[in-house]
Formats: sequence, C-alpha cells, structure tokens
Amino acid sequence: MRSFNDIHEELAFLEGDDRHIALREIGESLEPMPAALKTDATLVRGCASKVWAYPTLQSDGTLHFLADAEAMLPKGVIGVILSLVQDQHPSVILATDIEGKLAPLGLERYLTKQRTNGIPGMIALIRDTATRYA
Repeated sequence: MRSFNDIHEELAFLEGDDRHIALREIGESLEPMPAALKTDATLVRGCASKVWAYPTLQSDGTLHFLADAEAMLPKGVIGVILSLVQDQHPSVILATDIEGKLAPLGLERYLTKQRTNGIPGMIALIRDTATRYA
C-alpha cells in the first residue's frame, strides 16, 4: 500500500478525469478481500454502495484492515483512508486526525452525496476498532 503522503502528493496535482483515474488505481491496489469475509457483519454502515471492512489485530499489536467496495471510486477513497491507518498501533490511529488529513484532498467532490456519507462510517469503524484494542 502506498503511503498517504505519496497519495496526497499525486492527488494534489490532478484534476477531473485524471483524479478519477488515480482514485480507481488506488482502489485497485487494495489487498484482495476474500469473498467469505464480505458479509452483513462486515458491511460499513452509511455507505450507498456496498463497502466491507474486516479489521485484524496483528501479532505486533498493529491493526490491519481488509476492505473492498462494489464501486471503484468509493474503493479508491477507502484506499486513501486506509493509507493513513494501515498497520498502525491503535493508539496511533486514535491520535490521527483522519478527517483533517483528508479535507485538503476534497474527495467529496468526486462522490455523490450518498457515497460521501459512507466516509464517516468507514472512519467510525476504524476508530471503534482502534478503541477496542487500545
């Protein structure tokens, strides 16, 4: 997975279709999520399209998330969000201002209002998981 800084740098210079393409590529680069994990229990609440997330606590105490979406742009946004928290300790995740780091990217401009509502759902799932393991 690419670092958030690399993603931010790339998206900062792109507009329109080029940004759409970059977001799709970010989504395509997500680690595959096994179909068996795509259940009602792993659905992210609030998303207009189906989005699944499955967190695991690694042996070193970090959190690793598998995630997928049925639509490519939301999947790309998930990739951007995960680049901030993937394989981090729960305390680091809880100290990360996810919304603040995402704000300059203006990702909501590339999603419908209904799909934008899923971003807080994904962030809440990440924070709830980090809180549970902190």
